[in-house]
Amino acid sequence: DPLAPVCGGEGEGEGVCARQPLYPYLACHGESASRGPRPRALTAPSLLDLATRQCRAHTDDMARLLVVEDDAAILEAVSYNLERQGHEVVRAEDGVSALELSRSIEPDLIVLDLMLPRMSGLDVCRVVREERPVPIVVLTARDTEADTVAGLDLGADDYITKPFSMRELLARVGAVLRRDELSRAAGGGPLRGAVLSGGGIELRSDAREVTRAGEAVALRPKEFELLEYLMRHPGQALSRDTILERVWGYEFGGGTRTVDVHIRWLREKIEDDPSSPTLLQTVRGVGYKFVA
Repeated sequence: DPLAPVCGGEGEGEGVCARQPLYPYLACHGESASRGPRPRALTAPSLLDLATRQCRAHTDDMARLLVVEDDAAILEAVSYNLERQGHEVVRAEDGVSALELSRSIEPDLIVLDLMLPRMSGLDVCRVVREERPVPIVVLTARDTEADTVAGLDLGADDYITKPFSMRELLARVGAVLRRDELSRAAGGGPLRGAVLSGGGIELRSDAREVTRAGEAVALRPKEFELLEYLMRHPGQALSRDTILERVWGYEFGGGTRTVDVHIRWLREKIEDDPSSPTLLQTVRGVGYKFVA
């Protein structure tokens, strides 16, 4: 099969990227900023073009994808082939960057390796799932049953084990995107377009608008993100450290006092009596929770 296997796992053998990187499968010419001229394709370009056209036929609207992989060869090949289908692809090489990009670009789907530096793919999957239901396709060399179950339990939509064929990856990504589109068409729209409400507060994620008893409330960007995060976890006691990591990011240099200050600002804007809050309640020794 000229489209398989594209990338292997660890060690040597058929499909392993280390000795024969993915360029024979790319069916392309031109320059690579990191590797210089790409060699000519060793397989018939028409076969890859056919697979691309077949996938395009099933996807009317091209998607914004986040590809997270610490192996440069795999990252380049997967990104290139997804871009050939017309998708917009954003790349990340570690877990922390992946999480930050997921929040900033709100991708339609994430292709996520589990074995990542700085933050594991499983942790990325867990945090992303807490924040919004973006489809996730897990890509990894870890093929044990425990790893598969862990990834799926955390919310991954599909699971591909290395070595894999590019055709299989493209087909699985296309299938997950189609399922997500059907779900949204049936009324299960993505979280980023949802309206959150409780206690007289209404928050519109897409429009970044907040109203209180029907009146618009002007919030700073971090105030909005903090309120949105708390409203997505109603009644749940969230520690200051957790809030800081989820809203400000893992690399934020400030302390948890930042959370306290922003909570105070929010209370002044959405509480009837900021000195005796009923919506943004303090959980002594823990942090805060939103009570509708």
